[in-house]
Amino acid sequence: MVNSIQKLLADVAAGRVSPEEAMSSLAATSGASITNDSAVEDIGFAQIDHDRAERMGFPEVIYGAGKTPQQVAEIASRVHGRSGVVLVTRTNRAAFDATRTLLPDAEFDEDAHLVWADSRDKKPLVTGLAIVSAGTSDLPVAKEASITARLMGCEVVQINDVGVAGIHRLLGKVDQLRAATVLVVVAGMEGALPSVVAGLVSAPVIAVPTSVGYGASFDGLAALLAMMNSCASGVSVVNIDGGFAAGFQAALIANAIAAE
Repeated sequence: MVNSIQKLLADVAAGRVSPEEAMSSLAATSGASITNDSAVEDIGFAQIDHDRAERMGFPEVIYGAGKTPQQVAEIASRVHGRSGVVLVTRTNRAAFDATRTLLPDAEFDEDAHLVWADSRDKKPLVTGLAIVSAGTSDLPVAKEASITARLMGCEVVQINDVGVAGIHRLLGKVDQLRAATVLVVVAGMEGALPSVVAGLVSAPVIAVPTSVGYGASFDGLAALLAMMNSCASGVSVVNIDGGFAAGFQAALIANAIAAE
């Protein structure tokens, strides 16, 4: 397969084959089609956006819920084949087992419900990103944010179990908090922690409400509303249990700051 692709590329370079003919040949070989204008690969049950990394800084991330293990594995294999990295969110062990048959180096975090594989050359990690969690029950969402940010090239400082019920634990971490250039703060219950953190730092705070809490927390709705009504400046809020969204946003900010 590799030799045939190399020959095809040599024929294109020599003018013996047009780029359009080469695209058609590759599509016939892979059983998929790739549009000329947008590098969208149509595999029947999915259209894979291979230009996502150029536009958004990271390849298309696969939302695993609702997909069969075989669908997850096939999409993951194709994304990884073009980019060297793939991330699947909200997935399970069955999807991981299927993915590993195509990507033997794939990894799985059962708490965060993430599958990923990364064969890119290692580069120095961008510093300045901290992820803060209120309680141990919030760790799965914090881990989702952390793994996402690491795959996007960031070193993550993790500060766990510093919720407002024992605020002295948080105050003992003030130096670490103030050293960060962007923070993700994960909390359930009444969702107070992001406001407290934002009142201590000058960096942007991305608040993540979790569905942790008793009945009147309404599966995270109370925390979401509290965070959206924060009186502290510099707080933005993602969806309930949105660790991936927060990790992605924080990594974009950290990478943008590092590139200045």
